[in-house]
Amino acid sequence: MIVKPPVNHIFIGLGANLESARGVTPRETLEAALDVLGCAGVAVEARSPWYLTAPVPRSDQPDYVNGVARISSTLSPESLLALLHEVEDQFGRVRVERNEARVLDLDLIDYRGDVREEGPVLLPHPRAAQRAFVLVPLRDLAPEWRHPVTGEGIDALIARLPDMAGVRRL
Repeated sequence: MIVKPPVNHIFIGLGANLESARGVTPRETLEAALDVLGCAGVAVEARSPWYLTAPVPRSDQPDYVNGVARISSTLSPESLLALLHEVEDQFGRVRVERNEARVLDLDLIDYRGDVREEGPVLLPHPRAAQRAFVLVPLRDLAPEWRHPVTGEGIDALIARLPDMAGVRRL
C-alpha cells in the first residue's frame, strides 16, 4: 500500500506547435493562454520554463513548445477541463485527429493527487508518465512530485523515458 502525502496542487500541461488564429507564435500563444485562464478565475501560481520538444509520436510536424503550470482553482476537475477546452477553442484549436499539430493544447495533468480511472476526466492524465514534454517541466515546478497511482517519484519516471534528446529548454 502506497501512502501519499496530502497534495493540494493542480498541474496543467501546455503545448503548441502552430501559429494561432491570433497570428502569434506557439510560445506567445501559451503565455496568452495563461493570461486568459487568469482572467477566468484560475490562479496561475507558477510556470515551468518553456521547452522545445519533438512531436510524439515522431513525425514531420514542427517541434512543440511545452511547459507545465501549477494553478489553484475552486473548479471541479470536470469544470476545469471544460474551461481548458474553451480556452483552446478561443485560440482556434480544431480537433480532427489524434496527435495532430495544434495551435494550443491544454491538459489537466494532476488534480490534487486525485485518481480517476473512469468517467469524463481521467486522473492523473493517462499518458503523463510516458511523456518527457510533461515530466521534465513538471520536475522544474515540483521535484518532489509522485505519480498518484504508482507512487513513483518524477526522477524515476524520467529515467525510464526512451528519448530525452528531443527535449530542449528554451
